[in-house]
Amino acid sequence: MEKSKVLFSEYLVIGVMLFALFFGAGNLIFPAQLGQLAGENLWSATIGFLITGVGLPLLGVIAIGFSGSSNLQELSSRVHPVYGVLFTSLLYLTIGPFFAIPRTATVPFEVSISPLLKDMNPRLSLIIFSLIFFAITLWLSLNPSKIVNRIGKLLSPALILLLIVLIVMSIVNPIGGTGKAQGEYLASPFAKGFLEGYNTMDALASLVFAIIVINAIKSLGVKSEQGILKATFKSGLIAAFFLGIIYIGIAYMGSITVQKYGLFKNGGPVLSQIASHYLGSFGLIVLAVIMILACLTTSIGLITSCAEYFHTLMPKFSYKALAVLFSVVSFIIANFGLANIIAYSIPVLMFLYPLTIVLILLTFLSPIFHHSQIVYVGTIAVTFLISIVDGFVALCKSLEIEMFDWLKVIVSFYKSVLPFYEQGLGWFIPAIIAIIITTLISKFFITQEKTVMQ
Repeated sequence: MEKSKVLFSEYLVIGVMLFALFFGAGNLIFPAQLGQLAGENLWSATIGFLITGVGLPLLGVIAIGFSGSSNLQELSSRVHPVYGVLFTSLLYLTIGPFFAIPRTATVPFEVSISPLLKDMNPRLSLIIFSLIFFAITLWLSLNPSKIVNRIGKLLSPALILLLIVLIVMSIVNPIGGTGKAQGEYLASPFAKGFLEGYNTMDALASLVFAIIVINAIKSLGVKSEQGILKATFKSGLIAAFFLGIIYIGIAYMGSITVQKYGLFKNGGPVLSQIASHYLGSFGLIVLAVIMILACLTTSIGLITSCAEYFHTLMPKFSYKALAVLFSVVSFIIANFGLANIIAYSIPVLMFLYPLTIVLILLTFLSPIFHHSQIVYVGTIAVTFLISIVDGFVALCKSLEIEMFDWLKVIVSFYKSVLPFYEQGLGWFIPAIIAIIITTLISKFFITQEKTVMQ
């Protein structure tokens, strides 16, 4: 028998759980850096950041509930089964051992450990810290324990409480005034903030986390598709509200540090300086303990998720072997340092995010074009042709090399014909046009097309 009414307290529990899934310590550094660099354009940049850092993850969670798919691979296979495997695998690797998992070690090191170890060699310190960090991660990933979940449930509220204390103190007694806008935040603050939201990787993760939310809703006794969708939407709104408030607060805190401390290479040192300024050495130690443990639980969760997915995809490789592999890869990449991890993740995110956004959009529009596969294929293909070029352009910037000749030709062409291309949003209008054209083709010219819905 289906439950007729879900209490607000139940929505709240699921919403806070989803917030905790999204809010890894890595998310702290990007709004902080945005605040430093956006200067007087803080609010327009923050709005752009909130769209991709909060709005898209919310839509991603709702999209899985709306689609009725059991997982991301099933949803992305609406384009083609091979695409489903490739897209899902790349997404897991991105939010896993390539970028997000290494970040779980480098962020707490940069924010909390490095300031406490001023006399030690930073490279050696990172090697020792990350080795211990991933050894513990691997051990707990191979030996599941309820203590990890219990610690996780305590740490998220503790981290949020500490952040709220710092935000309130910074509003009541600001460190300094807002600095001047820097770089792209000067000319296109909204677009730059929009692209910075990619770095949270939460829109990618939302397509994975949604299944956890839906299972939690089903455990409450909600069975109908309508009921699950409604509960998913309400729980997602709660998570989005908390994310938005925290991001705005951190961006503001970043903006008031420039006058006194200058600009940092990333958002990591911003938080340590704020904690030290308002709470002294005690605040720095508390921040270190909370962040290390919070990142540890996140790391364990991501290692477990990635190993389970690839074990399902490739059964001949055991879960244990994959967990070891991902832990070792994460350790190696972590020692390139936070700045390098962020720099080299940008090309992948510039490629992957447009494909993710378009997949979410197609999921909601799917009933209009009767789930026609030609619409999925056509739109994703058009988006791919633009996002792959954006990825290569970002790669050249990350490597600090001149663009290849063939790339210059394509970029020049795209700049001349695609609206918003120079703002990193050149894929948007072509994707909309592709949806319209392929929908008309599927409706008027293809009479017996097989749809992608079962």
